Amino acid sequence: MPLPDTLPLVGITWADALFMLLGGVAVAGSLGVVLGRDIIRNGLLLILTLGALAGIYVMLGAALLAGAQVLVYIGAISVLILFAIMLTQSKAAPAKLNFQTQAIPAALISALLALIFAVTLGGGGWSATVYGGTPPPEGTRGAADALFGPYLLAFEIASVLLLAAVIGGIYLASLPRAGQIGAEQEEERP
Repeated sequence: MPLPDTLPLVGITWADALFMLLGGVAVAGSLGVVLGRDIIRNGLLLILTLGALAGIYVMLGAALLAGAQVLVYIGAISVLILFAIMLTQSKAAPAKLNFQTQAIPAALISALLALIFAVTLGGGGWSATVYGGTPPPEGTRGAADALFGPYLLAFEIASVLLLAAVIGGIYLASLPRAGQIGAEQEEERP
């Protein structure tokens, strides 16, 4: 039995429902990142938020952008942030966070940006839709030709530099500090 075009009892399309679900996950996850007190959970919520954004990119027909979102931001940046947090400092946040004193100016700027976005998106002539009158893109062929053609050496150098930075960070985090197990004890002088 095939599914109906719209959700029963609600009357919205499946694509709209999925967009609202992914948008809600992105907004809730980003609020959790900003308002949470446990920095490890904040990092995991950041990964959830970026994953929801990748899902929205897929819905918009930008599969290459969604793949880059998953590989670069979720696979590299977020995991690197989590490793840096876990290796270098305590995960507990202080009782009163410093940025809470800037809540009113941040709320005013956010309201101004929301107004600008609403005016910009509401006033635009959105005549062509993603699935409507536009032909599908060529795919990843153009990006692959550019990335692995003239920029192959730069791509490989950047990957080696990132690998060296990760290895250096792990080495620096593993050095024993005073008071830790494995640190050399200074001899007390009389």
